[in-house]
Amino acid sequence: MKADLQFDFLVDEENHTMTITREFAAKRQLVWDCYTKSELLDRWFAPKPFTTKTKYMEFREGGHWHYAMVDPEGLEYWARLDYRTIVPIDSYSALDGFSDETGALNPDLPRSRWDVCFTDASGHSIVRTVVTYASAEDLETVVAMGMEAGLTSTLERLDELLAVLNG
Repeated sequence: MKADLQFDFLVDEENHTMTITREFAAKRQLVWDCYTKSELLDRWFAPKPFTTKTKYMEFREGGHWHYAMVDPEGLEYWARLDYRTIVPIDSYSALDGFSDETGALNPDLPRSRWDVCFTDASGHSIVRTVVTYASAEDLETVVAMGMEAGLTSTLERLDELLAVLNG
């Protein structure tokens, strides 16, 4: 990540939220596309050295994205994102959860609501994501699993992809 791009990762235990604010050196439409099209998500949505593979995606209200993060040995970690609301190139909200290969949610791991907003910033874009958990314990579970480091690496991959797509 370029040092001059904004990146804030705030954990609010009282409200069971993480707020991630991240600036990208690209126009909002391109950043939106990278968040909402499986062929682009598969190129960045996993921390290094993992890769991402989409099993199914329908980006519409009521649709979902079922995908796996794959480690270098081929072990797959499945997840499912259920889209609730979509306002094209401005925002979307979704329910995120760990799943199995069939898409069935894992009841032993926390599920969260993601509210993702996209704004313009002097030729760049800012994505603000508020992730809300049911309890402080659920929030603590994902923080302990390495959410901040994983998300930092994942968003750096998006920087790399945007640089390629911008030419």
